[in-house]
This record gives sequence, structure tokens and C-alpha cells, in this order.
Amino acid sequence: MTQVVVQDDYKVQLEVFEGPLDLLLYLIKKDEVDVYNIPIERVTKQYMEYLSLMKLLDLNIAGEFIVMAATLMMIKSRMLLPVDERPEMEEEEEDPRWELVKQLVEYKKFKEAASHLQHREYLQENVFSLGLDVGVTLEPEPGVGLGDVSLFDLISAFNEALKKVKVEEFGEIYDEKFTVVDKIEFVLITIKEKGRTSFSSLFEKAASRNEIVCTFLAILELIRLRQVVAQQEGDFGDIVIMNESVA
Repeated sequence: MTQVVVQDDYKVQLEVFEGPLDLLLYLIKKDEVDVYNIPIERVTKQYMEYLSLMKLLDLNIAGEFIVMAATLMMIKSRMLLPVDERPEMEEEEEDPRWELVKQLVEYKKFKEAASHLQHREYLQENVFSLGLDVGVTLEPEPGVGLGDVSLFDLISAFNEALKKVKVEEFGEIYDEKFTVVDKIEFVLITIKEKGRTSFSSLFEKAASRNEIVCTFLAILELIRLRQVVAQQEGDFGDIVIMNESVA
């Protein structure tokens, strides 16, 4: 992937709260594959592509992502070996993917349980005993509010926009340069005029990879500042960006 350096004094600080197992589960669900029979070569390729995109965007990538990349590469290499040449393993672990599968299944269980508890907590927060002022407004907790859209959904949509722009030829010079600040203003004006807009439409007139990267970072920053929200209809559906007040 061509390296893109965004020369911009405006530094977007976005913590990556989702980890490598979240990314793997996302890829497995997106491709509708069986978690017990992971196509390791395909998933490894996709995982490395997402990792490259995260590095391109200069997001804070935890060391666990790099460790998982090495694990996937190791499993892939062992899968390519004939069975009789593989290292000695316990009978129940003859498939090199088995340890990873166990981690994913356990993590998925905990994640679903945490989601259920979070939903119960939300319902409980909106129950008031007699005598209390029911007009109390609960403020959203600080942090990045991605709503029902995960960071990986946004990166996936960003990747699609990136693929639609021709790769700049070596030595090609663009007269017009963009910054994240420019694109923050552009997104805010667009949302103010339309109320809501599709994620992809914000990249339709982008002429370079630099412009697309700046636009994406601007969207992430506005989400972090809770000035806009991202919503998605159905799994892996179109993403809509709108003002938080109308969400």
C-alpha cells in the first residue's frame, strides 16, 4: 500500500478500544464463515490489510494487534505444511487453528454477556423510584461514541473509498493540499445543509488519497467530539453521518 503522510498540525487522538479478537470476529462475521473452520489464508490477508490501514491513519495500535498478526502468520505457515511434517501436538490440537478458535469462542461469549449486562444497566438507569425527579437528564459518558458502528465498519468503508481513487504516479504533484481542519469544516457544513449524509458521499469528489485520509480523520475527530454520530442500518450496511442532536 502506498504510504500517505498527512502534513497537518491537527493531530487526531482516537483510542482504539477494540482489540485484535474484535477485528477477527468482525472479519469472520463479514465473510459469513464458520468460526470453527476459519479460512486462515483469507482471514490473515484481510487482517493485515486492516492493520496497514490503521497504520496509514496513524491510529494508536496496541501491541496485541502485532502479536495477533504474528500468530496468524505462524498458523498459516503450519497449515501449509504436510500433516506428517508438522510439529508434534496433542491429539485434540492437530489443527493449528484450534487454540485461536478456542480464544475466539470464549471471547465472543464474554462479549455477548457484557453487551447484555450493558443493556440491562441502561434500562436500570432509566428506572426511577417514587418521589424522585423523573425529569433528570442523563448525560452521555465521555469517550468516543461510535453508536452501533464499530471502528472496523468505518475503516472498511474508508478502504472502499480509497480503492476508488487511482494510485498516484511516482513524482506526480498535486497543487491543492488538504488538512484535517479543512475537512472538519467541510463535513460540518455538509451536515448542516443536509441534516444527514451517507459516509460514502463525503468522499465522492476526493481527487487524491491525501484528501480521503484527511476526510476520514475529520469524521473520526467529529465523532470523538460528539458533534456527529455514525449509524448503520443492518450489519455491514450503508453508514450515515448525522448531527448528534437528530440521531
